[in-house]
Amino acid sequence: MSTDRIPMTREGYDRLKAELERMKNHEMVEVTKRIAAARELGDLSENAEYHAAREDQGMLQARIDALQDKLSRAYIVDPSNLSCDAVAFGTRVTVKDLDNGDEEVFELVGPGDEDYDNNKILTSSPVGQGLLGKKVGDVAEIKVPMGVLRYEIVNITFP
Repeated sequence: MSTDRIPMTREGYDRLKAELERMKNHEMVEVTKRIAAARELGDLSENAEYHAAREDQGMLQARIDALQDKLSRAYIVDPSNLSCDAVAFGTRVTVKDLDNGDEEVFELVGPGDEDYDNNKILTSSPVGQGLLGKKVGDVAEIKVPMGVLRYEIVNITFP
């Protein structure tokens, strides 16, 4: 597990906390019930329901552990206390794609707030990392699986 701190808004933190509670108090209880019911069916060595439920339990526990780790490293950021002179967590940045001339707007958010359909991207994503620290007029060259994106920073605001 990483020791890097993770910036989050209060809303994003609360959303992830609620998801963790749901997994621990509802999903895990349901999986445990499935294991108990499958165990009553007899011979565990040939019991597909039992093995499937145990596998689901392991995967759910891994998700719970990852979420607990993320929440333990979180720190709450109030975007209203940040300046708009450089791209940072919580900013909305307008960029011009230097290859096709299109403009896009990205909002840099933390875990729990991401919404890719509405261009709310994680600061830890490749595009988010490439934009962090840039100022208006700077060019960001970002390596992505499809190649290199070249964006000029046009505007930086807070939502």
